Amino acid sequence: MRVLLVRPPGGGAVIEVRELYELEDLYEVYRLIDAIWHPDPGAEPVQVELLRALSHAGNYVAGAYQDGRLVGMSIAFLAAPPGVSLHSHMTGARAGRGIGMALKLHQRRWALDRGLSRITWTYDPLVSRNAHFNLVKLGARPVEYLASFYGAMDDSINSGDETDRVLAAWPLADPRVVAAAAGRAVQAGVPAGAVAALSDHDGRPVPGTTNAPALLVAVPQDIEGLRRRDPEAARAWRVALRDVLGGLLDEGARVTGFHRRSCYVVEREPIERGFNHAKGSS
Repeated sequence: MRVLLVRPPGGGAVIEVRELYELEDLYEVYRLIDAIWHPDPGAEPVQVELLRALSHAGNYVAGAYQDGRLVGMSIAFLAAPPGVSLHSHMTGARAGRGIGMALKLHQRRWALDRGLSRITWTYDPLVSRNAHFNLVKLGARPVEYLASFYGAMDDSINSGDETDRVLAAWPLADPRVVAAAAGRAVQAGVPAGAVAALSDHDGRPVPGTTNAPALLVAVPQDIEGLRRRDPEAARAWRVALRDVLGGLLDEGARVTGFHRRSCYVVEREPIERGFNHAKGSS
């Protein structure tokens, strides 16, 4: 798919998402990445030359535009197993509603057009808004916990914290994902008898029990603000989530949703259940 037009919820200018090939466009992507991440000189996450090579080799480099202005970008590359997966390496957007969803819808259609069935990406599991977007609005699911995945990073988003990530998988033809792509967000119910494996008490993590079939793993409301206000508390959350959520995923438990923008729903046994739809996608 070359171009996708999306009208954001609540009105506003149409978002146009398209593949990018020309050097002028790739330099614009590079400048947008700098504006979003503010990396230190010499520590830029991608260079224009790499964007050019990825695009020319048939990988995914796309930009989102409103009123002719670049407002979002996404970079992905073909991944193992061949012919099955696309790995989304970077996606970023300026403030505005619907840009991230428009980029993911375009990326999904691009992958399906090439016979791919899955897209993966990593995200910081402590950032609740990203967890909500990935799990609820897109219907993706965490499949692996990756401790300090990128090592030390000095940009404005990651500086001062370890780069723990979870690998999210997005099976493109799964009914949950099809519903989410159609604007029906995936609402996760809490199984009966679920217990707290990690709770938030006055801004601090409090571990509970992990010996139950269904568990709730809390994250702070605003980890970025907490990093600025109380770095010690932010560090405590990082270690606690690594121990609890990371430990559960290592043991084979499944994350089945993200409840009320505050906690992961984790189940130890694969339970087949339906899902509910909520209107509104971005």
